[in-house]
Amino acid sequence: MFGLFGSKNSVLLGIDISSTSVKLLELSKSGGRCKVESYAVEPLPPNAVVEKNISDIELVGEAIRKVVAKARTNNKFSAVAVAGSAVITKTIQMAGGLNDQEMESQISVEADQYIPYPLDEVAIDFEVQGESDQNPEQVDVLLAACRRENVELREDALEIAGLTTRIVDVEAYAMERAFGLIEPHLDAGAEEQTVAIVDIGATMTTLSVLVDGQTIYTREQLFGGKQLTEEIQRRYGLSQEEAGLAKKQGGLPDDYEDEVLQPFKEAVVQQVARSLQFFFSSSQYNEVDYVILAGGTASISGIAELVQEKVATPTLVANPFADMALSSKVNASALSNDAPSLMIACGLAMRSFD
Repeated sequence: MFGLFGSKNSVLLGIDISSTSVKLLELSKSGGRCKVESYAVEPLPPNAVVEKNISDIELVGEAIRKVVAKARTNNKFSAVAVAGSAVITKTIQMAGGLNDQEMESQISVEADQYIPYPLDEVAIDFEVQGESDQNPEQVDVLLAACRRENVELREDALEIAGLTTRIVDVEAYAMERAFGLIEPHLDAGAEEQTVAIVDIGATMTTLSVLVDGQTIYTREQLFGGKQLTEEIQRRYGLSQEEAGLAKKQGGLPDDYEDEVLQPFKEAVVQQVARSLQFFFSSSQYNEVDYVILAGGTASISGIAELVQEKVATPTLVANPFADMALSSKVNASALSNDAPSLMIACGLAMRSFD
């Protein structure tokens, strides 16, 4: 029953399974400084993962096997994440003096009042957040529940690749953990900083709003870089694979910048502005201090400047590796280019140091 946050006792590979690729990141830590030991990205066949749900476990397992070989790592222990939309979270209050085992027993008895699914279908876990504001004799406990199938599909895909799953995390918490590496680079003028992280993946855009480093709001919308790939395919008669490569490496006809890329950039800007408006209209906030762009689409040149101009808020592209050392087998320029899309993998790899 308990097995969502998981436990570990060794260095973990952060494995991020998205709709179009598998990303692997391995970190080590020495004297307080992190080092990127290995990383790799492997594209997934079309429809192996649909809107963050694994639909072909064999294809995903094979992609994980390839990404491990590409990264040249011997590590066999991993951390993986489920999408925030697949997880129900609730903060409950419990007596402060309970140990983990006592909490587990109590939650097992009471869980059905918090979880709207049959308990034999869910994986549940909890994390003590600290003393409760309402009552100093109680602690706030974050309860997270996810359909067991979501967890097991990821574990099975990793097993096909010869990996052991030590931790199943939640994407939003992995993103929050990776943000901790970016936070020191922000101007710390504000007492309580409100930061919007807009993660623009292949098919899904996720807005996470953090106040003082804690996630207070997340929202997913169907929009992503795949729309640009599809437009390249349509306009230039390329296969999905050719279009994806051309998007990254260039070599498209002269009209690409004006006719295809510029309209897509404008669509991204509109999407970011709309996501923020949703947040403002459903909360007491009416501004954020920073916008951070993550996901593969954030690597498109000039996109941060366009967003900054539109939303009138300082905007930067996520790079959690700015202060890290790199091992000799890591290509620095490739890592720099992929950095915005490695936030979740980075947050997962950081579970090694909990």
